Amino acid sequence: MGVNASVLAVDAGNSKTDVALIGEDGSVLSTARGGGFQPPVVGVRAAVDALAVAVTQALARAGEHVDGVRHVSACLANADLPVEEAELAKALLGRGWGRTVEVRNDTFAILRAGVDEPRGVAVVCGAGINCVGMGPDGRTARFPAIGRISGDWGGGSGLAEEALWFAARAEDGRGEPTELVRTLPGHFGLGSMYELIEALHRGRVPQEARHELTPVLFATSAAGDPVASALVDRLADEVVAMASVALGRLGLLDEEVPVLLGGSVLAARHPRLDERIGALLAARAPKAVIRVVAQPPVLGAGLLGLDHLGAPPGVRNRLRAHYA
Repeated sequence: MGVNASVLAVDAGNSKTDVALIGEDGSVLSTARGGGFQPPVVGVRAAVDALAVAVTQALARAGEHVDGVRHVSACLANADLPVEEAELAKALLGRGWGRTVEVRNDTFAILRAGVDEPRGVAVVCGAGINCVGMGPDGRTARFPAIGRISGDWGGGSGLAEEALWFAARAEDGRGEPTELVRTLPGHFGLGSMYELIEALHRGRVPQEARHELTPVLFATSAAGDPVASALVDRLADEVVAMASVALGRLGLLDEEVPVLLGGSVLAARHPRLDERIGALLAARAPKAVIRVVAQPPVLGAGLLGLDHLGAPPGVRNRLRAHYA
């Protein structure tokens, strides 16, 4: 005789998916990992098909121990608008994985993983940039976060593009001098920006390799280059702007509240970036406590699911202890 699983937790990013099947007592019954979740590229049906691979593995690993799942808590990349969350929730509900389904943007998983209660703000800067906030009364704050058309600036991809722009103009005389002229092409063993531009345009350096230039930008800034440093400073400004607006929407600007930083760019702990974020946020929200998220986002998806079901603190603590 099997048991009912409480939550099927899904954290699906652009590059990978983590799934955890959580018991009624907060124990982790099984886990699985799959590929990325990219409905804008492959379509909703194909993206959910890819998600199903990891979900099926997790359910199979639990085997006869599980009769059914009460709730699916899915935190998904590219679920940037409420209409997209609703569309994806309908698609997941149709798979019959659980009796109820809730879909959120994957940034909510990072936030919930890093806080003991659903209260705080998270800014995530990986390939792109996003920010969400939650209050204990159920209110949320968020941004569309779909690129420049929604007012976004930053993220690893955006920083690499900006660095290339400034370096190209510096080399041909349209812009101010910068060491990025040397460090960006040098990363790929090339001698000039012209060579790098040609290599990118002709596909000799693949488009996906552009993200490798973001650490080069930070290293060039750390060496004292003013153009690279200005880009790092602007990213700090964007992080604080997003966090401050989210805190203001939730009425938390004057309260002691966690502001969590996640994603590969912010988790790298670049000193200049960290120091400027700290100084600017202290001026806007003096009681805010900055932390870098170390916990896996699938934990956050699971906790959001347990919150939805009204699970007692002991159950949530057991789940958190599993990922400690």
